[in-house]
Amino acid sequence: MTKKECDTILELKDVWKIYKMGDVEVTALSGLNLTVRKGEFLSIMGPSGSGKSTAMNMIGCLDVPSKGHIFLECKDISMMTESDLAQVRGKKIGFIFQQFNLISTLTALENVTLPMIFQEIPRTDRIIKAKRLLELVELGDRMYHKPNELSGGQQQRVAIARSLANDPEVILADEPTGNLDSKTGGTVMDFLRKLHEQEGKTIIMVTHDEDIAKNADRIEYLRDGRILKTLKNDRKH
Repeated sequence: MTKKECDTILELKDVWKIYKMGDVEVTALSGLNLTVRKGEFLSIMGPSGSGKSTAMNMIGCLDVPSKGHIFLECKDISMMTESDLAQVRGKKIGFIFQQFNLISTLTALENVTLPMIFQEIPRTDRIIKAKRLLELVELGDRMYHKPNELSGGQQQRVAIARSLANDPEVILADEPTGNLDSKTGGTVMDFLRKLHEQEGKTIIMVTHDEDIAKNADRIEYLRDGRILKTLKNDRKH
């Protein structure tokens, strides 16, 4: 295996996604090509209908392409069954959503332990790890609070902790600051940068906000289901 292959964690090769709506075909991705290196922070931007959400579904193993191939750690996942994709999602990918997607009846601690239950991690180990992750996002004093007792920024930080529960290779952040004010959004971005710079996580973020996108090493602009242009950032902290 070449060094380039070793450095690549995710690759989309000529990926198409065509949805059939009765007699009408809608093309969401038109031969998308994308390579993501291990430890990279990538932003994907584009107007409504550009294919951002579909690309995110492909990267996150939530859907399979109509044509083309998707490689995660050099393994072709584009032809996997739903049960196999679910296993990949659970072990390799952590999700952060705009709507937080926390379970309202569970505490912050219980929300963070949830992904570990599906991986059959023992209860004691789950709790120890969840507490550590909540400390990482500075919510050690709020771990027994339910979502309605937390601010929007705190809920998103719980979601960040939850995304790390199974130590995934890739963090997918879908409009992670979309429901937050600019100050709180900045705090959430600080935590994502910390994961990238200090924990070495690969982060792929979809956003419509150019200022948020500029936190990444690289911005890929999508239009009509393919990459229109690439911008590399020289960020200084």
